[in-house]
Amino acid sequence: MVKIEHITYAYRRGAGNVLEDVGFDIRPGEVVAILGNNGAGKSTLLKCIDRIHPVTGGTVTIDGENVLEMSGTALARRVAYVPQNAGAMQMTVFDAVLLGRKPYIQWDATARDRQMASGIIHQMGLDAYILRNVSELSGGEAQKVMMARALVQEPRLLLLDEPTSNLDPRNQHDVMALIREEVRKRAICAAIVIHDLNLAVRYCDKFLFLKNSSVYSYGGMESMTPETIESVYHMPVQIVRCGAVPVIVPCPRETAAAVQ
Repeated sequence: MVKIEHITYAYRRGAGNVLEDVGFDIRPGEVVAILGNNGAGKSTLLKCIDRIHPVTGGTVTIDGENVLEMSGTALARRVAYVPQNAGAMQMTVFDAVLLGRKPYIQWDATARDRQMASGIIHQMGLDAYILRNVSELSGGEAQKVMMARALVQEPRLLLLDEPTSNLDPRNQHDVMALIREEVRKRAICAAIVIHDLNLAVRYCDKFLFLKNSSVYSYGGMESMTPETIESVYHMPVQIVRCGAVPVIVPCPRETAAAVQ
């Protein structure tokens, strides 16, 4: 169980809070989508949870342990963070993924460490790139490498900042499906910043809407309503179904007026 309570953060003293009293929980096996307009504090929230940004108030606990008081190694064994932009890495795909085992390596990588790295590389469909330099890959391929590195880290909490932003439609669905499968299989928790509402409703279990630096709404599919989406994104939508899959259809005001 992951509990985020009363998280408050400002970039500098005296400035307005970017996050104000933000709290929610994630149960093992759940994927939570963090939603909101640009500038709502979504990426900042992930960085606060991972201690990249020092919070001015609040707590983060994983299985009852306070993340904000852990050593760096203990934190790395519990939380894996994948930023929005992976950046160029001057190492092979295999070495980049194996780096995820660093919190567990004492002297040198073991056979198990290497087997785990190879296994997740295969799962991510990266076998053809295993000896390629990460800096030579496309943005989408490099993003998948970073996700593989996070999974091989065996975290209790997986933090992903726009993991599908550089991927084509097929890879977007493949990666989101893999994340959901791995989270459920490993009984871990995941929080994903994502802009595509349709990917969110298809692959996530709960939805955290941020607005005006605070939590506007949090819950399951019952919280994903046209009213909530319009209030947060300032754009009317309709929610229809394609078979059993809910689909969110933007309905700009001029279109809505024409229909009426």
